Amino acid sequence: MPATTTPRSSASSFTDPMTAVDIACARIAPAWPLDRLIAVNPWWGYVDHPIAEAAAELAALGGARLTMPRGWFRDRAERGLLRESHVARAHAMLSATAPAHDLLGTRVELSEVLRALREGRDPEWPVVELMTDVVDGTRVRVRHAAWRDFVVEHVSHACGAWFGEGQATWPAARDHGLYGLWLDMSQQDAGVRLLMGLRGFRAATEALPRDPRTCIALAFEELGIPASLQVAYATALLLSVSGWASACAFQRWEARLAGRDDDQIVHLLAVRLAWELVLYRTSGAPQLTARWTTARRLWAGMADVAREAQQVDWVLQRALELAYQEPLVAQLAGAPTRPATAPVQAVFCIDVRSEVMRRALETAWPEVQTLGFAGFFGVPLAYEAADGVIRPQLPGLLSPAMRATDTGHNATELRARRTEQATLADSWKRFTTTAASAFTAVEATGLAAGVSLLRQTLAPAAGSSDPLRGELAEGTSSVAPRLTGLDLAARTRLAAGVLRGMSLTQQIAPLVALIGHGASTCNNPQAAGLACGACGGQSGEVNARVLAAVLNDVEVRAALPAEGVAVPAGTHFVPGVHNTVTDVVTLFDLSDVPRSHAADLEAFTRALAAAGQHARAERAPRLGLETLVHAPDHLEAALHRRAADWSEVRPEWGLARNAAFVVAPRERTRALHLDGRVFLHEYRWAEDTSHAVLELILTAPMVVTNWINLQYHGSTVDPERFGSGDKVLHNVVGGSVGVFEGAAGDLRIGLARQSVHDGTDWVHEPLRLSVFVEAPAPMIDGIIDKHAVVRQLVEHEWLHLFRIDPNDGAVYRRSRTAWEPM
Repeated sequence: MPATTTPRSSASSFTDPMTAVDIACARIAPAWPLDRLIAVNPWWGYVDHPIAEAAAELAALGGARLTMPRGWFRDRAERGLLRESHVARAHAMLSATAPAHDLLGTRVELSEVLRALREGRDPEWPVVELMTDVVDGTRVRVRHAAWRDFVVEHVSHACGAWFGEGQATWPAARDHGLYGLWLDMSQQDAGVRLLMGLRGFRAATEALPRDPRTCIALAFEELGIPASLQVAYATALLLSVSGWASACAFQRWEARLAGRDDDQIVHLLAVRLAWELVLYRTSGAPQLTARWTTARRLWAGMADVAREAQQVDWVLQRALELAYQEPLVAQLAGAPTRPATAPVQAVFCIDVRSEVMRRALETAWPEVQTLGFAGFFGVPLAYEAADGVIRPQLPGLLSPAMRATDTGHNATELRARRTEQATLADSWKRFTTTAASAFTAVEATGLAAGVSLLRQTLAPAAGSSDPLRGELAEGTSSVAPRLTGLDLAARTRLAAGVLRGMSLTQQIAPLVALIGHGASTCNNPQAAGLACGACGGQSGEVNARVLAAVLNDVEVRAALPAEGVAVPAGTHFVPGVHNTVTDVVTLFDLSDVPRSHAADLEAFTRALAAAGQHARAERAPRLGLETLVHAPDHLEAALHRRAADWSEVRPEWGLARNAAFVVAPRERTRALHLDGRVFLHEYRWAEDTSHAVLELILTAPMVVTNWINLQYHGSTVDPERFGSGDKVLHNVVGGSVGVFEGAAGDLRIGLARQSVHDGTDWVHEPLRLSVFVEAPAPMIDGIIDKHAVVRQLVEHEWLHLFRIDPNDGAVYRRSRTAWEPM
């Protein structure tokens, strides 16, 4: 995992402006491009801060929120979903921490919290003024747009040209980075004077240094930014163009994963600072220097004001989380019994959507055993598809270490055919969707285009195929994805490590299914985010098929005992994929299944069909399809239609409502109805003698679930800053860089409103993730002490950590430094 946080230190000690720049850039979380979209904690750069301190700083620097408005909490209380007893307990817990660590605690009185809850009025706090704001404040008659809005638009044009690469008309400027491109574009820009009435813009930009770091240092000096405020100022500037800053942060993240570096986020900061300097030099606003001095003087205390104002909100947030945690703790407590060996074991992704399907499958066939494991199945690969594109099939925290490609006697022919199809499809898509040719395309194709559009509108499912019925199209054993370049020893280590990670080293069934997942949707720029919340926007099909082949390899099976793992000779692994839109599970490579397993395979296939029907009925009411619950065929057809409907804004709810992560044996949760809100990871501490499996879970899947949880959280509590707005208004930028909401503006990050709101109310309930781990305290504490990021997530309250005692099932909550009984 690349370094993503900077140790906290006193900003007043900085003498080199670049130190402040490095810290500010590290505060911006990366945003993955649309074709590899994954969920990201938008405040990942702040995990070295207590969450309340981070919230106060973000509030002061950009007006951001990390909790819901108080009127929303009042509504929850009026509906009986939040009780005064929860508020009182939350207040007591936070008050107890105040003397030791005031930033995590609260000094507000309980009566004040309850009064604020009843009134539902939000507090106010001052927000840092940038030069754009100060200049706007000096304008007597406003005849033009606000400078802050105009600057965002202007910066966005340069970023669009930079990220659009082949679309840019300044190829030479690209050699000098984003800042150099912006300088060259500014020299040809007549719009600043025409639209904003600013004279001397070209001369002012021509006078700027060509080196971005020199420009930053000059701007800090000329604008009078003291060392103690440089981090705050630089962070506020990046937050003013947070979408493009996040895109640049992704470039840096990806480069550092590969052992390189990327400085475009520094270039973006230089562009934004250049605008501040240009306005300072050229605006001619009366008393500008005095107003700027006053604004700077106020910055230092703004976070403290916001922190005081938000104390009530953090008590209410903790109370809301207690209201969810208390009944879940009661359900998880106890001492379940491990079941006997099952005829079939099915390994699903830990994704919350799998909880519904797993429960449904166990209802349909009680003898089956389901397990939870990361959806890339522990295979960190890049898949070279038939169209020649290499796709990462693993969480964004990791870098591919293996390569897979299509194999089989038809693979070459299939690759050539699909490459030709992909080229034609890509050419047609460009012709029919670009601004320059979209209308021409409809004119040229005439009636045929009209018929196509009408068919897609009135009968979207007609003639369409489920794209998850094989990413490799003819998903048979003659053409299948396989690892390349790994010798027997490496394949054996991979197999052993995955089986240990699944806690699948004992009582292995004769038939083990590896069920990845994906989502089929149409006309959805953020579709990849539904496929998997973590794995590069890809479904788990390729990983499942690759791993099944490795685990079925006769040579690997013979070598496994030397790695301390033994798989029964009669066990066979079969891959599959769960379409989370339709709840249809498709199994692959069935011709490889031995005849001796035919009866188990047939029973499993029937159970999957029944489970899909049950899962669809459970999900239907939230999709507005409750009238079809008792008409299963019609319900399935309706869900297939949603998947193929180009106008459907909510094909499914994705990971909305996610709230907890349970790391324990399945028998701990098997009898529970967790309502599709819980990530489930199989783990048996007694088999993890080296603690390596738990260490991996807490440093990878727990971080991934934190990212997913807080992306949904941010898109709900502050959709203007951390969500991507109305999906209907999305316009794709630069092919796959991201989306605008509308025609221009800053790049939007996070989830569309339709992914968290049903049009009437919020569907997602913004709760910080509650993590439950069944293991002895010393094991967990040792990992917390060893890994700074894990320690920060826990002690700074970016999530809540609980321990389930393996002996008696008692549940304990982890405070900053100790375990407390619930």
